[in-house]
Amino acid sequence: MAIWKETTPSKSSPSPEAAQFDPAPIRDISPPAPTPAPSSAPQRASDPQLKESLIAADLTIEGKIEGTGHVRIAGKFNGDVNVQGNLTIETGAKLTGGVRAQKVIVAGELEGNIESAQKVEVLESGALIGDVKAGSLTVAAGSRMRGQVEFGWGDKHSGKHADKSAGSNKAGTDDAA
Repeated sequence: MAIWKETTPSKSSPSPEAAQFDPAPIRDISPPAPTPAPSSAPQRASDPQLKESLIAADLTIEGKIEGTGHVRIAGKFNGDVNVQGNLTIETGAKLTGGVRAQKVIVAGELEGNIESAQKVEVLESGALIGDVKAGSLTVAAGSRMRGQVEFGWGDKHSGKHADKSAGSNKAGTDDAA
């Protein structure tokens, strides 16, 4: 006596040979997953809502950060940061290295130079040790800062030659004096 019941293939379940000749095969009619349109990539590049990367408070990282997007440092980072976005150094965080970003907010500690930023804000809890070259600078009461600062000159005078031309006018008439 068998424990299971043997069944013969019923007429309702097609055999492998019948499936090959079925004139109307079963097709998946669910809608396809949405795919980004080819024109959506340039929109992301010009979108001011860039993604933000975070270095958490309990991390210490050494290296180099480069790219497009915003960076928020809540831990410790040793190395240069070069982003086409904003850099925020949180209270209690420390960055040791050079910075190039559109906007830099210092609420923690930055030990390094800031070059060619559009806007720099040093908040009340912030400490900055290094030189700053920016379009505008905001320093809150109670913050600490040590270094040379150049701001408000725009891109024309924020380069390497700004120190040489600081004491002379554009026409060069100071050379004769």
